[in-house]
Amino acid sequence: MNKLGILAAIVFVAIVVGCFVAIPYYNVWQQEMSGKAEFAKAEQNRKIKIEEAKANLEAEKLNAQAEIERAKGAAEAIKIENGSITPAYIQYLWVRQQSNLNDKTVIYIPTEANLPVLEASRNK
Repeated sequence: MNKLGILAAIVFVAIVVGCFVAIPYYNVWQQEMSGKAEFAKAEQNRKIKIEEAKANLEAEKLNAQAEIERAKGAAEAIKIENGSITPAYIQYLWVRQQSNLNDKTVIYIPTEANLPVLEASRNK
């Protein structure tokens, strides 16, 4: 029993000494792995932001192209109207714009005296 007890004590001391030696190395390794994980996450977030910025830039370019085409169309329409915007053309544009309104919208159209026609009876 004496040899077994001494052997157990030696193994126990070896395990304790091994823990004292291994734990600092494990802590350093764990922090290194944690740092690598944080770096990879930051790198991924940076790539996501770059892709979002590229998508926003592309959308703005397309919006600018659409605005240019709209302006070309308006310029062509003015050219067709002999280079001037007539009151009839302005009225046409106003009527065309009204197609976007819903059924609940009330529009007051002025008369010759610039007064709106009052609603005597209104369908609800």
